[in-house]
Amino acid sequence: MRILLVEDHPGLAEALIAALSRAGFTVDHAGKLAQARTFMQHAEYSLIILDRGLPDGDGLQLLLAERSPINIPVILLTAKDQLADRISGLDAGADDYIVKPVEMPELIARCRAVLRRPGERGVSNMVLGEISFDLNSRTVTVAQQPLLLSRRELGLLEQLLRAAGRVSPRRMLEEAIYNFDDEVGPNALEAAISRLRKALIGSGCTIVTIRGVGWMLVQEAQS
Repeated sequence: MRILLVEDHPGLAEALIAALSRAGFTVDHAGKLAQARTFMQHAEYSLIILDRGLPDGDGLQLLLAERSPINIPVILLTAKDQLADRISGLDAGADDYIVKPVEMPELIARCRAVLRRPGERGVSNMVLGEISFDLNSRTVTVAQQPLLLSRRELGLLEQLLRAAGRVSPRRMLEEAIYNFDDEVGPNALEAAISRLRKALIGSGCTIVTIRGVGWMLVQEAQS
């Protein structure tokens, strides 16, 4: 999943990016509201982590201006700890409000909680064939054996599992696993798909290429 982090403190931003990346998220970092707005015009995000005290304004300006019927989840992460601040943030549409300083495990847990879709409340695993993807720990097993995947391979598998039996277009997969700072070669996605396809041998599932469109994860027919 791709996250937009809007935080102007370089040290904190670096620590947050590291923690979120280790948890399997793809992260774009903006230090100002203007930069965040630009990013949002060119990418789709599953979650926004938003500071309020930014150099060019209150983060609530972004929240109020950018919320839409798509309803991207927003977590406010801020030093503003007064009750009135928390109320104004939640009333503006934030899904959660975290006061700095924050423990990284708590932030990751809150991200996972907010990212659970309404229809997925209480669901902790995605299962297809012999593949089991634990959404809480972001670990994968095949036939109950751990499967070690890179962050990008993990992101690909998550997207393909969520759309199992349906085609996942190239652009959607690229946006899920690469951020604006990544140097992406013309065949990078194909290479990642190839590695994941090999890793899933014996899982009872395969990745099908729909030429010119994208890829689809399907369960293999039983012989």
